[in-house]
Amino acid sequence: MKQLVAGVLCLSFAGASLAASPACHYGVYGETGKPPVVISNPTGNGAQAPERYTFLDGRRGDVNAADGPVRCAQGVVSVRQDDGRYAAQPQWALRETPTRFKSHGAELAGVLIEPAQPNGKPPLVVFVHGSEKTPGIGGYYPYMFAAQGLAVFAFDKRGTGASEGDYTQHFELLAEDAAAAMEQARKLAGGRVSRTGFFGGSQGGWVAPRAAALAHADFVEVGFGLAMTPLEEDQQQAVVEMQEKGYDAAAIARVREVTDATGAVMASHFTSGFEQLAAVKRKFANEPWLHSIEGEYTGELLAEDEADLRRTGAPRYDNLNIDWHYDAVAALRALDIPQLWVLAGEDRDAPEALTRERLTALKREGKPIDLYVYPHTDHGMYEFTQDADGTRHVTRITDGYFRLLADWIRQSDKPPYGTGQRIP
Repeated sequence: MKQLVAGVLCLSFAGASLAASPACHYGVYGETGKPPVVISNPTGNGAQAPERYTFLDGRRGDVNAADGPVRCAQGVVSVRQDDGRYAAQPQWALRETPTRFKSHGAELAGVLIEPAQPNGKPPLVVFVHGSEKTPGIGGYYPYMFAAQGLAVFAFDKRGTGASEGDYTQHFELLAEDAAAAMEQARKLAGGRVSRTGFFGGSQGGWVAPRAAALAHADFVEVGFGLAMTPLEEDQQQAVVEMQEKGYDAAAIARVREVTDATGAVMASHFTSGFEQLAAVKRKFANEPWLHSIEGEYTGELLAEDEADLRRTGAPRYDNLNIDWHYDAVAALRALDIPQLWVLAGEDRDAPEALTRERLTALKREGKPIDLYVYPHTDHGMYEFTQDADGTRHVTRITDGYFRLLADWIRQSDKPPYGTGQRIP
């Protein structure tokens, strides 16, 4: 999502890091009968970025952060106990099978993660990550699923990590890649798994439903995704911005005129729409909100000179092969398999109101969709504190979210799931 044009929004935890931590083995750690902790690849940039820890209850941060609860030294992971001491945690035995598979001219890297001693045949979920360029292999989501007894297949999106190909945000091509990943996962798992499906987060919410149709999956889950076009995403972001600043319905209607104009330029791949954009800039030149709009791309296009947009707009803002009119609702309507959608109630990157409305309409049509909303969470299911000027500071992933994802796949409903509200 944010930034759809240039990568995913990176919400990071504040706090200084002691130093680059020694290499920890990515995986699940913890004592039997106690909540596990996942050690995963860095989300920051640069070779010195520390590994990350994620607890099942959503607490998350940098390994070896100052006064942090998780340390790693010489490959040993330790967790702070109630008395303040750090205790070494055993790594869970998981069966990890690295593999490579082909999809549309690129060889992609993947790994199948299975419980070492499964209780029967677990479901298999293929992880479809969002617009980020960090590798899917080694991420916290696959290990968080594995920590709850599921089989998981993670793979590096084309152009990221150990996978070949050029990085793209072409949803149809990414769905084909995800379907190929499912084929490979089923082949590697043999008869050791039961139901098979997809999880897609953020932009993966556009990709996973299409992949589920291609792969004849049994289920699909979406976290903080959108049931709208990328053009509507930009408009909804701008609307939420104006609402938070206290503008009335009349001003918001005028903002929609502006996003219609910037969207026309973007959807034309910078071949037309410039006259319409110039007209709205003249029309609203004296409006105080005009140059405060951000959206997904609207703010950047408004700030540009028309000549520059005509000459270099496409390579700078439209170089990822995005289908700006991608019909997400049609992709969902084509599915008759169970779907779980989990939305962040105060999502600035993927505003949830229109998505909730459309999912509710699909439920009324008889589509088997379960819908949960977590209040006071932003994109990524992050809880936050907010300053008077609207600046947000991430605190944690909301509690109950990871349990909901795994229980729903297992068809085992054990509420409550934190503050999550099931929408009837």
